[in-house]
Amino acid sequence: MAQLLNPFERIVTMLTEAHSPGRHFPATLLYNEGWMLRLVLDWFASQPSHDHPLSFSPAANWYSEALLPSQFFASRRGDPLAEGWTHADGVIGHVTIGDGALANTKLKPDASQFIVTEAKLSSPLSPGVKNAPDYDQAARNVACMAQVLSESGIELTKMPSMGFHVLAPESQIASGVFAGEMNEVSIRGKVEQRISAYRDPEVLSSKMAWYEHTFLPTLNKIKISCLSWEAIIDHITHIDPPFGNELSGFYMRCSRFNEKSNNQPK
Repeated sequence: MAQLLNPFERIVTMLTEAHSPGRHFPATLLYNEGWMLRLVLDWFASQPSHDHPLSFSPAANWYSEALLPSQFFASRRGDPLAEGWTHADGVIGHVTIGDGALANTKLKPDASQFIVTEAKLSSPLSPGVKNAPDYDQAARNVACMAQVLSESGIELTKMPSMGFHVLAPESQIASGVFAGEMNEVSIRGKVEQRISAYRDPEVLSSKMAWYEHTFLPTLNKIKISCLSWEAIIDHITHIDPPFGNELSGFYMRCSRFNEKSNNQPK
């Protein structure tokens, strides 16, 4: 009987074969927006600042699939307006992440950078959550960032680098897929609408105080933008041609396999 590689080496081998005819799982388990984002963030983490929206401040780190707390956690059992943690595709900054399987995000006491990223290949932002159908993904992420900042006790004046960025194909951005949600007017309105659904006067007063004193100042501070994968790859290739060329090939496979996956019979 042939001797197998150890489990970790076997994982690497299976991943390198993910695009081959003999693969053992769908290619999209590797070639997807999540791994594109991880590769991009890992590269930026190794670089000095290049005045790019994804540039890391000194001593900043990154984490994928982080959990962000919400101002709208259940206040009582059976709360009809409650929501759970928000899953952030990626966070950059001076953050700590919960131990083990916990991935809750907190800012370090001396934090000066906090950026949240959402990665897309062929889908729009999600339109809402179960108990708030119009509370879209952009509004939810920015509101959760405000909650993280609030829980940290750090003053906004000491946070020079804050941002929420959607990374997506250039064609999607150019066609306006994210335009309706990725702007301050929409985000402010969606959060205000979310709060207005509360009927208990005491709860409503508390939410409005958070909205006025925490959320709005945070929204005014955060840089909100859509960044195309193509422009990011061009930026990386200009600085690091070998990595940029390999990343470009990985992105082409992501696009190809996801297009095939989307065209499969449902």
